[in-house]
Amino acid sequence: MIKRASVLLLLLGLGAVFASLLLDYVPSTELSLTATYYAERGAQETGATNLITAILVTYRGLDTLGEVTVLFLAAAIVGLVLSRGRQAGETGDAGGATAAPPAGELLSTGKDLLVPLILLLGVYVIANGHLTPGGGFQGGAILASAILLILLTDPMRRFSHRLIAALESVSGLVFVGMGVLGIFLAGGFLDNRILPLGTLGELFSAGAIPVIYAFVGLKVGAEFSSMLVNLSETRESRS
Repeated sequence: MIKRASVLLLLLGLGAVFASLLLDYVPSTELSLTATYYAERGAQETGATNLITAILVTYRGLDTLGEVTVLFLAAAIVGLVLSRGRQAGETGDAGGATAAPPAGELLSTGKDLLVPLILLLGVYVIANGHLTPGGGFQGGAILASAILLILLTDPMRRFSHRLIAALESVSGLVFVGMGVLGIFLAGGFLDNRILPLGTLGELFSAGAIPVIYAFVGLKVGAEFSSMLVNLSETRESRS
């Protein structure tokens, strides 16, 4: 009874706090100084029509590096935990894993048709991230969804862990390397002006942003794919 009363009081207290914040909230009608700078000078300084991409890759490049690092740590932890569970399952099951049932004709045909289109869409989203909504994170997730569809069709499918790890590592090194080049060749870490800005609105513009986002997309896609492959293999070993 005391525990329920304590929880109720806590909820009432939190409700009162949020209610006071909501009643006193006044929406801002003007941009902050930083946002004003981005809006007025972002396109001119970066050559990117998509200001979100320009902010994430250049002005707040360290944040993007941190997000990619967090995703890498998550993928590494998932792989480590699932590999231990998979080893325990292999030593405990003497009979071995049972074969997965064959995929239906509809799923197999859909996979053959959709996987190339999904990969093409992922490349398009990455390549046009500086012009339209999209970029490395979104495109990388789309690329990984193609791996998911393949695994749904054929759970017994094997992917090379070394290849995925090598792709992720090389992409990360190039990403950081281009950031360091910005320190020596331009105005700071991940400064996209290490390459010509080109003409605003064209595909080959925005300096190094398309190149940086290409490797970010490969890195994100490899990390998501690593988690999907580990999940698939662990599920198979326990079946």
